Amino acid sequence: MKTLTSHKQVIWFDDTLIDESTVKHAFEPEFWHAQNKVLGSAQGRGTTWFVQTDNLPAALRHYHRGGLFGKLVKDHYWFSQWHQTRSCEEFQLLQHLVKAGVNVPQPIAARAVKRTVCYQADILTQKIEGAEDLVGILQKHSLQREIYVLIGEQIRQLHQANVNHTDLNIHNILLDKHNKVWIIDFDKCHIEPELGETNLAVWQKSNLDRLLRSFQKELTKRHIHWAEQDWAALEMGYHK
Repeated sequence: MKTLTSHKQVIWFDDTLIDESTVKHAFEPEFWHAQNKVLGSAQGRGTTWFVQTDNLPAALRHYHRGGLFGKLVKDHYWFSQWHQTRSCEEFQLLQHLVKAGVNVPQPIAARAVKRTVCYQADILTQKIEGAEDLVGILQKHSLQREIYVLIGEQIRQLHQANVNHTDLNIHNILLDKHNKVWIIDFDKCHIEPELGETNLAVWQKSNLDRLLRSFQKELTKRHIHWAEQDWAALEMGYHK
């Protein structure tokens, strides 16, 4: 990880994926528009821009608050230290997971900009080509049992890397055209200490319970093609 520090701004980046001259401008959508390298966009709390870097397609995301407080303070966070900004933490967490062999987007660059006592943040990560989240897929058709086993295996790998995904839901699990399972959206997630438990830790069970509730919620809300036996197959993959 390389670092660029300037007046009230720090950029962290992987110089094997993006060069220093590009990364200085990489967090401004206008930069990519001017080069005709915008591939598309998606709406969530804000706009995620999909752009073509020199090395790989990428997703550019500005950090926005959610919930009731997010309606009052859209994109500012209390500043304490640079390495504790959400962009830096997510960048380093993704690096940890890539090294551990978990299927997550490669982190390309992250930025934090100090605004008096607060900061704003952005992150640029690999765009998983040809991938769709489980919600979109399950609205169209059911999945084979073997896919749920693969999903369970990938979550197990995530947990073996001691990463607590505090918002594990079926919007954050993708399948690409080769049925490879990817896990995304690690904002506010963190590495848990290694306690050497032989049984399922509280945080691991909490992740799985949250994911199960997500399946059940979308079954009612969006009428996805899912049944309880699919969860049993996912658990089988997790406990293999």
